[in-house]
Amino acid sequence: MTFCLSGKTYNALVVIIDLHTHTTASDGILSPVELLRHANENDVDMLAITDHDTLDAFTQLNGQAPGIPKLITGIELSTAWHGSGIHILGLNVDASNDILRRGIERQQYARLRRAETIARRLTKLGIENPLHAVRAIAGNGSIGRPHFAQHLVDIGFVRDLRTAFRKYLGAGKLGDVNRGWASMQDIVAWILTAGGIPVVAHPAKYRFTMTKLRCLLDDFKDAGGQGIEVICGHQSSATTLQLASLAEDLELLASCGSDFHQPGLPWSRPGGFAQLPDSLRKVWEAW
Repeated sequence: MTFCLSGKTYNALVVIIDLHTHTTASDGILSPVELLRHANENDVDMLAITDHDTLDAFTQLNGQAPGIPKLITGIELSTAWHGSGIHILGLNVDASNDILRRGIERQQYARLRRAETIARRLTKLGIENPLHAVRAIAGNGSIGRPHFAQHLVDIGFVRDLRTAFRKYLGAGKLGDVNRGWASMQDIVAWILTAGGIPVVAHPAKYRFTMTKLRCLLDDFKDAGGQGIEVICGHQSSATTLQLASLAEDLELLASCGSDFHQPGLPWSRPGGFAQLPDSLRKVWEAW
């Protein structure tokens, strides 16, 4: 089976498409240029950069993407649903759209307030001035929990990033701050206004029951949402089948991505995941 995109014909059996990656513009390790080079080395044909609540990676590239992989403008926007943190990907958006840009400014303000809250909570554990250190780690990128995790590792408070999230920064822990984000309805509207496709990111990572996940997707679809990330990095075939079934039942477009943040992690290598089931309508087929 083949499909055509931007005048080029791809063989769907071999094309590698990764629509969920991060750079130093948020909490990734590689710069946008380094990420594109790394994706090319991993034979990725099409790549979306989807940094958290920012489009700065595309400003840094200044339209100078090498062409392989084909670059898709994307973003990962934070929201909350019934008290749980949820991420929505905006794929193939117009980065110059004023409404989306104003929404991003709102999200960046909420992200800073969240960082200040996490820092205050860590200070109560005896960690001195964590926000200053975390700002230095993030550099010009938007501050995220991985930056706090790195600081905890750097000062010897925990032995590794996984432990930092398990004990302090993961769901239900002191770093799990979901107040202040824009509503899911607003975020979906921003993406649609910018000509993009809203996609629920890594649905399996929320650890919802299938009933609760279906409720989330119902609300997402009612808000105008169009897609679901059926595959996110390495996951079990059973998980993929469950998410594919939801995509078909709810008539949602299927997306896939590595959620890449840094090299050396085999479960999130760019393009290093299984192919989407043939029966699903792919998100790029709607562009």
